[in-house]
Amino acid sequence: MGFDDLLAANAEYAKTFHDHEFDGKARRGVLVLTCMDSRIEPLAMMGLGIGDAKILRTPGGFLTSESLVGCIVGIHKLGVNRIMVIQHTRCAMASSTDDAIRKIIASSAGRPADDLVLGADTNQRGHLASDIATLRDNEFIAGHAEVGGFIYDVDWGHLTQVL
Repeated sequence: MGFDDLLAANAEYAKTFHDHEFDGKARRGVLVLTCMDSRIEPLAMMGLGIGDAKILRTPGGFLTSESLVGCIVGIHKLGVNRIMVIQHTRCAMASSTDDAIRKIIASSAGRPADDLVLGADTNQRGHLASDIATLRDNEFIAGHAEVGGFIYDVDWGHLTQVL
């Protein structure tokens, strides 16, 4: 399949690219931790543009050790003062189990996937609440950034704050 189509599209994009002077800080002070689901356009859905926010994506939009580091660096180096954890409706990671997903992976890959730790959790609201508490209680985040938990409806485009 290759990447030629994407490189061609990038060549067109680069012809009108105007953000070469951008310093890399979050202009609007926002960091979004959300799912890797391609139905989610974190900038567009909140009226943000390039350079306005830092975007971290994980399966399910779940907080990981790596995304926690991203939040901390975002606050102390990249101008972040608001963290939005956005999970969404009809999420594969929030509607299945590690075992079920491992079976799909094993079938597709043609090899066992028993050792993969995926982090699926059918208690989406509970997982979101736990992630928000972890962020709010972190000594490098508390007092430095506001943290909120949100659910995005992939069918209707609505974003609702739940925490």
